[in-house]
Amino acid sequence: MAAILIIDDNETIRDGLAHTVKKLGHEPVTAASGAAGVTAWKTRHAAGASRIEFVITDLKMDGLTGVDVLRQISALDPDVPIMIVTGFGSVETAVEAMKLGAFDFLTKPFAPEVVRLKVERALELGGARRARRKLEAENAYLRAESGGRFREIIGTSDKVTSVLRAVEKVAAADTTVFVNGESGTGKELVARAIHRLSKRANGPFVKVNCGALTETLLESELFGHEKGAFTGAIKQKLGRFELADGGTLFLDEVGDIPPSMQVKLLRALQEQEFERVGGEVPIKVDVRVLSATNKDLDREVAEGRFRQDLYYRLHVVPVRLPPLRERREDIPLLAQHFVDKLGPKTNPRIQSVSDAALGRLMAYHWPGNVRELENAIEQALVFAEGVEIGVAALPVFLQGTTPTDVDRLDVPRQLGLPDILDDLERQLILKAYDKAKGVKTETARLLGIKTSALYYKLEKYGIS
Repeated sequence: MAAILIIDDNETIRDGLAHTVKKLGHEPVTAASGAAGVTAWKTRHAAGASRIEFVITDLKMDGLTGVDVLRQISALDPDVPIMIVTGFGSVETAVEAMKLGAFDFLTKPFAPEVVRLKVERALELGGARRARRKLEAENAYLRAESGGRFREIIGTSDKVTSVLRAVEKVAAADTTVFVNGESGTGKELVARAIHRLSKRANGPFVKVNCGALTETLLESELFGHEKGAFTGAIKQKLGRFELADGGTLFLDEVGDIPPSMQVKLLRALQEQEFERVGGEVPIKVDVRVLSATNKDLDREVAEGRFRQDLYYRLHVVPVRLPPLRERREDIPLLAQHFVDKLGPKTNPRIQSVSDAALGRLMAYHWPGNVRELENAIEQALVFAEGVEIGVAALPVFLQGTTPTDVDRLDVPRQLGLPDILDDLERQLILKAYDKAKGVKTETARLLGIKTSALYYKLEKYGIS
């Protein structure tokens, strides 16, 4: 439940807005003038009560106008969204207010459904603004403390902090580390950080993508080959194990190694010794092995596709990387990082991501994780105008539900827009609820909303 300040000198409009806000499950705080509204805001915050998360103010009032309210409250809390209520004849003034930082404006007369949509959007954007400000401060502190040790591992959420602590601990021990996570979560970044913080940092870091090579090529890549070992072997080739001697070998997508190669890899790990393809002389190396996969190796072992002894050899110290949907609070920092990284070459004018666009980014479930987010920002940089990325520049899948999606849900065409939106929302909740097997916290996570908001929506739509 959010506290929403309503300022209007018209009692009927003020009470009507308060009634709508209350029906949405939020707490209305009302004031009959601009001065009273600013005072109510200050008094509430001074008393330590729950913060005002959204302000709705009339534009034309005696004394302090809506623009005055906007300036004073924005100076006290730049993150709180403020919406201007105006008559039809004052729309131009309201637009000017938006240029000064107003979230939106509402033209009289208005329907409760319109208020509902604007309240939900404002609370979403307010949360994104506060999250970005908090995370920027925390990230600055974390990077100052760590001395930049983690470089491109961006995030200050509890889950990322836990990963960074694990990286520091395992880096100090010269042991085998297994990094597990979905595609795009940053497994190679973590592997490189472990190497960089280890006593082998001055040695080579060598990577092999085990999933991108055939069995024959993989053996040659790992162990090398002698001249004439097979057709096309016109000269001796050193393998990745040899190249990584004294340093770190990173086996990416190790879950894709075919069974026959698993036996040879196991021997190399156990004995730190191997022969080149076509060779007979054992070669000794001093290599630390890090491995990663997006597969469930426990299941692969249980179903006979991955050797159990190799699994235990690789899985000495596991480090799990959380998917982006489990650490949404890091999205503002990641988005800004990619703007800073890609912007200079792609679109130097762009400095940041708008609050509205951030709201869309934080609401999406990101099946491709951080890599997908980076691609989305790069696309947006191409189409963005001005100095920030707006909603219109985002890829289509982030701009909201498409007509195709609505058609697929088979919404009755005789319904009005508010009913269509309610029906769409109900069906999406039911779909997530079913996927989460009725677990409400998981349902809320899939939808990207707070559990408290989910309870309200379940009651609203009679879903038990």
